Amino acid sequence: MRIGIDLGGTNIAAGLVNNDGALIYKDSIKTNLECNGKFIIYDMVKLIESILIENNLKISDINSIGIGVPGTVKYEEGVVVECVNLHWKEVYLAKDINAKLKESFNTENDIKVFIENDANAAALGEYLAGSMKNCNSAILITLGTGVGGGMVLNGKVHRGKDGAALEIGHMIVGENFYNCSCGNNGCFETFASATAIIKYAQELIKNGEKSIITDKVQGDLSKIDAKVVFDSAREGDKVGNLTLDRFIKYLGTGINNIINILDLDVISIGGGVVAGSDLFMDRLINYINEHKLFKGLKLCKIEKAELGNDAGIIGAALLDRM
Repeated sequence: MRIGIDLGGTNIAAGLVNNDGALIYKDSIKTNLECNGKFIIYDMVKLIESILIENNLKISDINSIGIGVPGTVKYEEGVVVECVNLHWKEVYLAKDINAKLKESFNTENDIKVFIENDANAAALGEYLAGSMKNCNSAILITLGTGVGGGMVLNGKVHRGKDGAALEIGHMIVGENFYNCSCGNNGCFETFASATAIIKYAQELIKNGEKSIITDKVQGDLSKIDAKVVFDSAREGDKVGNLTLDRFIKYLGTGINNIINILDLDVISIGGGVVAGSDLFMDRLINYINEHKLFKGLKLCKIEKAELGNDAGIIGAALLDRM
């Protein structure tokens, strides 16, 4: 058995995962950000203790523990280089967790603890137990507030020289009417995220387009979310469909860039936006096919991610397999 932890700025989710990548048990707690996140390690250890108690297990029954962190990590050293959301810098997380566990369980035996970027952990989960299983090279693109990515290349997690690879949300794909939070204009995530969908629908309505979206949010455009836009598109709304068309165009453009550079086996799409995949997935694949560079080559598989919010837990738990 293994334990995987998905450490987020809002919640810490952890689960018990078997050797085949099946999630057996899951629990979560709120992330305590007080005092610059100094209680987080203690809380993770308590969560591990709780999982073992609930499943009648001892710490010696656990092969390894993996933690996905929303920041830059040094995988080999088990160090979190920087995690803005948690107020962490140069945290020796693997070493600290190991020491706390040994103290908590009164043992001298080292416990294998692995640290990984959370997007890479989620990609590994899909690669070993989900939509990217049984392939050599694949990428998971997550569409949420922003656009993130994690990749397995030739059977290995691709981290880059400094552990900062796969910031695909900041790949430039066009000129936009608003700047990205990074300060640049034209970033992928300003066209293909939930935030991008919301902002474009708001912009159309502010510029005079009539839409049932306005009624759905009682005239308060700040209440627009991606679901409202997609639901309106299903009902034939002009703003909903214009927004959907633009989203598909730029998501397809970004994916074609990735295909041209990496020539992967599978591209998996996850995140909250995939709740509307019935509206866009077939059209997206058609767009990618129409605009791909090598018309004679068969398009790689474009899949919907299978593991949802559990991908990070499962991938973290299976880090020792990589």
